[in-house]
Amino acid sequence: MSTPAPNPVDVLSRLIACPSVTPDDAGAFAYVEGLLAAAGWRTERATFSEPGTPDVANLIATHGEGAPHLVFSGHVDVVPPGDASRWTRPPFSGAVADGYVHGRGAVDMKGGIAAFMAAAVPFAAARAGRPGTVTLLLTADEEGPSVNGTAKLLAHALQAGMHFDAAIVGEPTSRARLGDMVKIGRRGSLSASLRVRGRQGHVAYPHLADNPVPVMIRLLHRLTTLRLDDGSTDFQPSNLEVTSVDVGNPAGNVIPAEATARFNIRFNDRWSLQSLADFLRAELDSAAAGAAYELIPGRNSEWFLTRSDALVAPLAAAIRDVTGIEPELSTSGGTSDARFFKGVCPVVEFGLVGDTMHQVDERAPVADLHALAAIYRGFLDRYFAGAGS
Repeated sequence: MSTPAPNPVDVLSRLIACPSVTPDDAGAFAYVEGLLAAAGWRTERATFSEPGTPDVANLIATHGEGAPHLVFSGHVDVVPPGDASRWTRPPFSGAVADGYVHGRGAVDMKGGIAAFMAAAVPFAAARAGRPGTVTLLLTADEEGPSVNGTAKLLAHALQAGMHFDAAIVGEPTSRARLGDMVKIGRRGSLSASLRVRGRQGHVAYPHLADNPVPVMIRLLHRLTTLRLDDGSTDFQPSNLEVTSVDVGNPAGNVIPAEATARFNIRFNDRWSLQSLADFLRAELDSAAAGAAYELIPGRNSEWFLTRSDALVAPLAAAIRDVTGIEPELSTSGGTSDARFFKGVCPVVEFGLVGDTMHQVDERAPVADLHALAAIYRGFLDRYFAGAGS
């Protein structure tokens, strides 16, 4: 049995036309669900909620039965386009022109979803009746809080009895040419805020006030002069960046009542969230020299690293066959929804070149979309080779 492959260019153009700024899927799920259901895939919508965050719709689509079970994870939500007048073409046009598909989300990451669908639909149809399962987990909450998206969708799938053997996330990992980089891990992320409370007063009468700024300066000096590590075999050095400092004080002759700051640490496998938090607390206590401060944790994630020849080798082989490139296996960059698969199954990230993601005039080359679909199809063929054949 054979099913015509969806054209990744057409699929991407339709997805871009859905103005799915986080957390709104804006019809993207209805389109994907309709296309996959018509090809015999089982689909389910799941909406998750949490106080203080927007409700988020998610989509599960599955084809096949039994092991091995591969999951493709992606997000249809996009960052806002900004001033639309600065775009050469409307940001949600999905226009196909000059060898590109244009619009917000073309690269990050509707292009990856379109290419995987173009590969997976005919692949699944050709394997009908043989063991093996392909599942798509798609969310509209990756560019935002990431609370009601992949983490909860993955837990929902596991509670429903699904067992995943491997995962691929379609983020734009390629650096200069399609296929030159596969992400096999990411550093962890620790975000936190500092608060030092004082007592507001007139600068001419400091004995009647309590200035929080000198304490905050000591704390930030300690943080910014820390040498966390020199990296490891698989990861670059950990780094700490202060992202905000504020006293909320418009007056030049008033001692502020409070000082706050925010910082983020991207950390490698020399740390865990707990060991890093303990280290920070000890350093801040020392710098505070008895002064009171608050360390307020943010949303954090652990590092992950995938060592799985069963997953990486077939992907690298498919990349070589289509592009002639030997991909670099990297752990560089920020975080992604791949972090939620830590402890569930091996996971890698691979997708388009990310040079225009989040930018004005975001666009994906038509040739790369077809090549990415061919890579995904080659990967699927190799990964499932021998399963029931």
